[in-house]
Amino acid sequence: MPKAADMDTRFMRLALRLAQRARGCTTPNPMVGAVLVKRGETIGQGWHRKAGEPHAEIEALRDAVRRGNNPKGATLYVTLEPCCTHGRTPPCTEAIVSAGIKRVVVAAMDPNPKHAGRGYRLLRREGIEVIRDVLTEEATQLNESFNEWIVHHTPFVTVKAAMTLDGKIATAAGESKWITGTQSRAHAMTLRRGADAILVGVNTVLLDDPALTVRRGERKSGKRRIVLDSLARTPLDAQIVNDEFAALTRIIVTKAAPKRRVAALAKRVGVVVAPVREGRPDLPWLLRQLGAEGVTSLLVEGGGEVNASFLLGGFAQRVAFFYAPKILGGRDSRRAVAGVGAQCLAEVIQLREIEWRRLGPDLLLTARVGTA
Repeated sequence: MPKAADMDTRFMRLALRLAQRARGCTTPNPMVGAVLVKRGETIGQGWHRKAGEPHAEIEALRDAVRRGNNPKGATLYVTLEPCCTHGRTPPCTEAIVSAGIKRVVVAAMDPNPKHAGRGYRLLRREGIEVIRDVLTEEATQLNESFNEWIVHHTPFVTVKAAMTLDGKIATAAGESKWITGTQSRAHAMTLRRGADAILVGVNTVLLDDPALTVRRGERKSGKRRIVLDSLARTPLDAQIVNDEFAALTRIIVTKAAPKRRVAALAKRVGVVVAPVREGRPDLPWLLRQLGAEGVTSLLVEGGGEVNASFLLGGFAQRVAFFYAPKILGGRDSRRAVAGVGAQCLAEVIQLREIEWRRLGPDLLLTARVGTA
């Protein structure tokens, strides 16, 4: 017979895989998976599919009933502490107690300080055995965006760039298509699918006229698109101003922007006048605004000056850097991270939790920004 701890790990891995099916769909809720097990066999499973819809625990209970299985006496594996408060859906703890679940195994505690641990205490008061912290690290990373947002009320920021080995994202003339290969570009679409919003600077719009959509084969879907554009230079014929997802575009300008330009853009897309910090839109203000609107994750796609603003300003939590086996060179070619830069080695940005991945001929570096 397998040990209980081994079984707990096995079924929790299944719950984590289920949770990942909803990546990019649950905002502003976390991704959660749940598995019901009885006598070592799965009798029901589910995941939270969309905000406002049933939570993973409820989906698993309903799945068990559909299969003709009685959940009474079963063990519930769930990737996040069950909710115990009324929101858009009833508390999951009530459903767990009513179903007669005898044991609950949880990966990670609710990150909300107002609720953390309350679900555990309630279940234990009802005589249910609670096992905590099974595959906690994996569960925490799964919902790192939600965790950042629920605690700090600002989105989790990932800075993404595709570059040559010498850190260049384009030639001096702005040519950048394509530095990395097809596998890297496909993975970049995965990053977009998982983000609530995509942000670029106006120079990227002027040079590349990007769509900033999510593409899967012939299918195309939209995400919230944000352009930092102090002087409202975004062309009126840009894709993000005219395509079917134009309603998802927001141009962030300052008071220095010409009023006629602002008015013309405002007829097509959202325009927001932001306060100024060091001559540019105030990023902390913008992040607070996005957080208040339920944006839990923001993918920053540059260019170099915007990337530098987020990284050197301390506003990014993760990097996703794609490296192609190419060398561009040139003092005037465009850097992945520009700006003033660190003035001494003591000021360099330290990366941690570093992971390297091979994508065809390219390498992908993902890492957390800053110290532990």
